[in-house]
Amino acid sequence: MKELQHLNKYFFKYKKQLLLGILITVIARIFLLFTPRYVREIFVVIEKHLEGTFNEQAVKAELTEVILYIVGASIIAAILTFFMRQYIINVSRYIEYDLKNEIYDQYQKLSLNFYKKNRTGDLMNRISEDVGNVRMYAGPAIMYSINTVTLFVIALIYMFNEAPKLALYTVLPLPLLSIVIYKLSKEIHNRSTIVQQFLSKLSAFTQESFSGISVIKAYGIEPQTSVNFKSLSAESKEKQISLAKVQAWFFPMMILLIGASNLLVIYIGGMQYINGEIESLGTIAEFIIYVNMLTWPVATVGWVTSIVQQAEASQKRINEFLKLEPEIKNTVEVPTEIRGGIKFNKVSFTYDDTNIQALNNVSFHIKEGETLAILGKTGSGKSTILDLIGRLYDIDNGTILINDIPIKNHNLTCLRNSIGYVPQDAFLFSDSIKNNIKFGKPDATDDEVIDAAKNAQVHKNIINFNKGYDTILGERGITLSGGQKQRVSIARAIIKAPEILLFDDCLSAVDTETEEKILKNLIKITQGKTAIIVGHRVSSAKNAHKIIVLDNGAIVQEGTHESLINVEGYYQHLYLKQLSETASNKD
Repeated sequence: MKELQHLNKYFFKYKKQLLLGILITVIARIFLLFTPRYVREIFVVIEKHLEGTFNEQAVKAELTEVILYIVGASIIAAILTFFMRQYIINVSRYIEYDLKNEIYDQYQKLSLNFYKKNRTGDLMNRISEDVGNVRMYAGPAIMYSINTVTLFVIALIYMFNEAPKLALYTVLPLPLLSIVIYKLSKEIHNRSTIVQQFLSKLSAFTQESFSGISVIKAYGIEPQTSVNFKSLSAESKEKQISLAKVQAWFFPMMILLIGASNLLVIYIGGMQYINGEIESLGTIAEFIIYVNMLTWPVATVGWVTSIVQQAEASQKRINEFLKLEPEIKNTVEVPTEIRGGIKFNKVSFTYDDTNIQALNNVSFHIKEGETLAILGKTGSGKSTILDLIGRLYDIDNGTILINDIPIKNHNLTCLRNSIGYVPQDAFLFSDSIKNNIKFGKPDATDDEVIDAAKNAQVHKNIINFNKGYDTILGERGITLSGGQKQRVSIARAIIKAPEILLFDDCLSAVDTETEEKILKNLIKITQGKTAIIVGHRVSSAKNAHKIIVLDNGAIVQEGTHESLINVEGYYQHLYLKQLSETASNKD
């Protein structure tokens, strides 16, 4: 139960509803327990008249009165039971809602390293399947536990008050029941943990298969993927069956023990009646009803125990992520102004997950309103510089200054709100094209959306779709071509009109003619803005105020286009190569 203590704050939050629900539960059970006592009264009435002068009218009157009491108590108990469920079960839904939001908020705070180490399917399983198990504990488990305790306490008081010896024999099987429940619960907890782990593996495999369906089809590996899925499903099925086998013992054990209690009531009660130790057969009938009324609560003890064990296993998995401290923390609460001057001073950075040093003693300075172009081979550290400017990672050594202030001394929200970022792998959401562009500025007008699309050279493509800007994209923007996705991603960044624009090789999928048009528009858009353009083409760098060339995480060349084309090195070789390719294409 240690892991489930995390939910105490939610129970405290909804304490009024819970306490009212508990009070209603107790009152409902009290009214329900009137029934056995009135059934005994029916026997008493009949026996009384059989022993004396039988008066049919008097019997009917007394029986009608008792039956009306039974019906009335049952109706009241039913109404209260309805409200009991409304309060307690509703609270479990509120807790489910709050817990999912807490997990989602935590997911958003955690760094990129976290997502590199954990699979998406597992994250989804914890926020859905695991939270569902916890909800069962916060609602049904609590409700039925209160039901059981209330029924047991009140019923046992009535039973021992009416016939102590008979009550004692009736409850004899209960200690055995407790031992069985303890043993089975321990095993259920272990097997539940394993089941949840396999569900996460299954979810992760399925999610990856659907996300990469185009690759699977292109390589024709559907049969192998299907075999792998079936193998994983078979393992998951075996673990589920293993858990179900243990859980299957509960109800048979409940029925056996309740049946034993009924036999004891009939036998011991019959002997006591014959010996004159109890006055009426109604007492035996009353006890049989008590035992049968306790059948479901006793049976739910096993079910509730199973729920609690599964919830604890699930909450443990949830807590593993909730207890993680985000690597990137917002250390400044007050808003800070971001103007755009960026300075790297002897910056070094190594990725934790691969232990690869991406940057080594990198230094450069961009004044506010300037454009910097970064070129270099694949893996030279170009994208890492952009990630560090957005504080997606924190550096190992050196300093990064924004407006001559260390980047950690800026409010993280203000910093990221001041950046328009176009990633190398353009990611679009399963929404309309318009909303994907407005993602950079939710309150943008339609004219602003169109203007951004025109500057990104994608407007003509969009209006040719049947629904234009209202066209709904497939997952990850699969509806669009690679170049169209990149251009929509550019429109999303520039509509924001940020102080800093970061373009990470975002023109690689467009033709040179379209690239030229986009670059011309970007020159206009970036006037007064600080911009960094990462690319592999000289055409994207030639208009920049400053160019740096990276190799193995270090700056090997630095200057302007005019100065670098006249110096032996990577930039000159790239320039001559691409110049030659352009001439060949014209021929």
